[in-house]
Amino acid sequence: MPLLDISKQSGSLAQRVYESLRGAIVAMELPPGTMLRKQIICEQLGVSRSPVTEAITRLASEGLVEVVPQSGSRVTRFSMSDIREGAFLREAVELAAVAKVAAERTEEQLGELTRNLRLQALYLEDGDADGFYREDERMHELILSFTGFPKIQTLADTGWIQVNRARQLLLPLEDRADGAFEEHKPIIAAIQAKDPIAARKAMQKHLNRLVERLEPLVVQRPDLFE
Repeated sequence: MPLLDISKQSGSLAQRVYESLRGAIVAMELPPGTMLRKQIICEQLGVSRSPVTEAITRLASEGLVEVVPQSGSRVTRFSMSDIREGAFLREAVELAAVAKVAAERTEEQLGELTRNLRLQALYLEDGDADGFYREDERMHELILSFTGFPKIQTLADTGWIQVNRARQLLLPLEDRADGAFEEHKPIIAAIQAKDPIAARKAMQKHLNRLVERLEPLVVQRPDLFE
């Protein structure tokens, strides 16, 4: 079972176990349908059953794990209804955020976004998909943080978690990275121009394209969906 070493992480034991399991689930290292054997997790992470039970309970409350009667717990399969609902919530939050940032951004904030876009381009040139997607996520985090509302990232992440997990199925596609980069450019251009309407439109197109790419996976990978 591929889990991150928690020995050097901060936080309570239950929090560290939770983050390790959650990271593996979202990264699809623990794919949908995987049974979570507590004893194996305990042995691999070097912890007792109590923090593992607490972590799994928390993951179940987020919809990432389901309890199977008399069998234990397993990673939930994808549901397109959950993906659409999560995308709807994320879109509502992020469209409002990007419009606010476009209207109110500072030169320093614009500089951070511009540097981020340059890093995306460099990773693409190097063929480093992992690096590109890290900067992709960073761009969205920057936009949300520039609203000045500290809780907005958590709200957006809650809605996006199932979409982000399913998105891992698209990451091997090189044209997806190129396409995402082309979608990012008008978002940053609209923020630079202080045009909230154009920023909303560009972000909406970007987010909608991702969900459109996910929908065919129901047919292509039925083993991963409910």
